[in-house]
Amino acid sequence: MKFINIIGTTGSGKSTFARKLAQKQQLQYIELDNLLWLDDWQESADDAFFCKLKSNMEAAATGWVIDNLYTRSIEMIWSQVDTVIWLDYSFSLNLYRLTKRTLSRVLSQQPLWENSNNRENWKMMLSRKSIFLWMFQKYPQNKQRYVAMMQDSKYQHIQFIRLTSPKQTEAFLKQIKAVQ
Repeated sequence: MKFINIIGTTGSGKSTFARKLAQKQQLQYIELDNLLWLDDWQESADDAFFCKLKSNMEAAATGWVIDNLYTRSIEMIWSQVDTVIWLDYSFSLNLYRLTKRTLSRVLSQQPLWENSNNRENWKMMLSRKSIFLWMFQKYPQNKQRYVAMMQDSKYQHIQFIRLTSPKQTEAFLKQIKAVQ
């Protein structure tokens, strides 16, 4: 496990888990949202996003942990990845975690990523671009998509690990030996 992609629906804890795993394995942590989002909730153009992603992946030649997966980045990431870890938690747990995280961020008003000024806010939370609306729409689709991808012959070079509870995820992390 040297080139790892953490996937799961919003609120599952991908970033937190990816940071912990990267630190324990002494691998570079790459946060896709930080590469994608520009100031004022503008997305990077594909060319710019791919350039940033490629640069980060190349700079971490000895290994990386990437959190998240955008459809546009699958081929670039999964052509090099050796392990995909899916945090496949229940809808209710993801919704609880997303609500807790979002409310905390709305109140703190801290920028979400170092490369942008984006912050959670009430207006965004209640808009058509709401992360909650996105979760309600995408949760069942993502489950189906991830299962299909795990079974796709073009991804048979990848070791898939499906963790279905925070307890199982913690046990997994504990059994990983820290790199000295």
